[in-house]
Amino acid sequence: MILWKIQPGSCRAWLSRVTSRQELCASTYVPSQPVPPLAQTLQGYLRGLEPLLPPEELSHTRKMVQEFGRPGGLGAQLQEGLQRRARHTKNWITDWWVQWAYLESRQPLPVHSNPAISLPRRDYNDWRGQLDFASKLIAAVIDFKAKINNGQLPVEYMRGRPLCMDLYPLLFSSCRIPGPKHDYIAHHGRSRRSPTHITVVRNYQFFQLEVFNSDGSRMTESQIHGQLLRIRAQSWKTDKEPMGVLTSEHRHTWGQAYNRLLTDKLNKESVRAIETGLFSLCLDSPVMRISDEKYASRKAAQVLHGGGTFSNSGNRWFDKTLQFVVGEDGSWGLLYEQATAEGPPIATLLDHILEYCNNPDPKRAPLIPLPMPKKLYFHIDREIKRDIEHAKQNLDILINDLDVNVFNFKKFGKDLPKKHKLSPNAFIQLALQLAYYRVHSEVCPTCDIASQRMFRGGRTEFIRSPTNQTLSFIVAFDDPSVSREAKLQLLREAIDAYTALTDQALKGHGIDRHLLGLKLQAIEEGRSIPKIFMDTAYGLATHWKLRTGQVPANTDSVMCFGPLVPDGYAICYNPQADHVHFSITAFNCCEETHAETLAVTLKDTLCQLEELLQPTV
Repeated sequence: MILWKIQPGSCRAWLSRVTSRQELCASTYVPSQPVPPLAQTLQGYLRGLEPLLPPEELSHTRKMVQEFGRPGGLGAQLQEGLQRRARHTKNWITDWWVQWAYLESRQPLPVHSNPAISLPRRDYNDWRGQLDFASKLIAAVIDFKAKINNGQLPVEYMRGRPLCMDLYPLLFSSCRIPGPKHDYIAHHGRSRRSPTHITVVRNYQFFQLEVFNSDGSRMTESQIHGQLLRIRAQSWKTDKEPMGVLTSEHRHTWGQAYNRLLTDKLNKESVRAIETGLFSLCLDSPVMRISDEKYASRKAAQVLHGGGTFSNSGNRWFDKTLQFVVGEDGSWGLLYEQATAEGPPIATLLDHILEYCNNPDPKRAPLIPLPMPKKLYFHIDREIKRDIEHAKQNLDILINDLDVNVFNFKKFGKDLPKKHKLSPNAFIQLALQLAYYRVHSEVCPTCDIASQRMFRGGRTEFIRSPTNQTLSFIVAFDDPSVSREAKLQLLREAIDAYTALTDQALKGHGIDRHLLGLKLQAIEEGRSIPKIFMDTAYGLATHWKLRTGQVPANTDSVMCFGPLVPDGYAICYNPQADHVHFSITAFNCCEETHAETLAVTLKDTLCQLEELLQPTV
């Protein structure tokens, strides 16, 4: 995931800031996202297939692509349609992408969609420390929202170019709503009377907590702390039904249960309170501690899915855009819903929280009585109880199927490739390809994520690999007859090729969103889906067995999400100067994939790449 970086107290490496007065001016100059040239995209698509397909299949696909791309042909007609769309919309691909990638997906949100960020453990180990930190966190997030509202959030820049800031106001008081065929996003922050409450969840029980005083001023940390103490006193563990587990279901199933739930007035009021709240705070019970290494994996899994229905999964409302998780054992993190939120704005928010929490709260609490936090009640009939039981079973099956391996590679960090004038991200991507090849004796379709926020309304693009240069390096690396000098040259060529793909994506000339746009344009025009997209090669090329994301941060945080396909992996990494944090996930139901095996192989591979760059003998 190219771009974002959590760095408390200073500017990001790739992002520079300007004053709020310049914000409108800079936003005006964020250009529209270009529609890439058709011929360039089709050539890039064929090049991306070369390492993956045997020659006879590639020849068949090449003829199909040439026919699609011929002058005046179907591809050219669809390209004209996209260019028309680009002239008349804010962004020609974003709405389609969000609809296709997220809202039309029927898979459960936990594991399959919502990313989690697990941050370094805080220095406390009991409920008192938990509530102290939670109070600071709430105050920090409210402070961040005030900066957005007041136009004080500086425009971010990347490589000297201003970035689109449109996503920031949408982070708060927004929620995904389930539907029978597709979901939609409800944004409540734009209403005349913007919500002034958050939702706090403890022991599966939901509370509406006002975070503004009656005069409109923000509550102080001590006021919030007092309210959290009241919530704790009202939420001792009982046989409460974990209502939040319903949101973990298959989207069609949850959509049906949602409609049943809302037929009751009490339920409707409680659900609306959760949906309209600024964000959710989950006060979790401790994560079971076994060993330091296992604890890191369990901690990340807790934020991702709650650890199961016997743990903290009932404390989640997976449809909510922002959910902060604060554990009683010092663990904490953030879970977000991707249809509305993206990595870079989330990084800026976490950056603000970390900086805010390092400073004491100078404000004294006003001596005014506060109303009790409102407990949200649900009327659970036999059908809803049955829905909850099914959701609990399905979520536990999903959680037990996910293998999570989080580790800290300590031998070196991003300074090593930098020292040799190599891109750290491209270097790690090459290591991932080599490690996968060593485990599976083949290369596979891989996506890394590049931001498109340098364009108006832009979201993301894939950087796809492997390249021909990557395959040449992989084949040569374990061949003893190839000299070290030749391997080094192949390594540099592979890294240069990946860096070129990255640069192309950051200019708005990636191929995957363009191909998707051509396909959706055909559907929009009432045409049959073009043969190029019905070809087995396209299915193979978009069966992402490696879903990867670079998440650089100044803290030892790690992002975690599930694989995109049943026989794949998801790998996130946070490169520090002298170490790299990794998270690897795979599904246990697939006999071919094993997160720990890939993790061990990746460690060995990185050590051998270091040896290649600077031999010890």
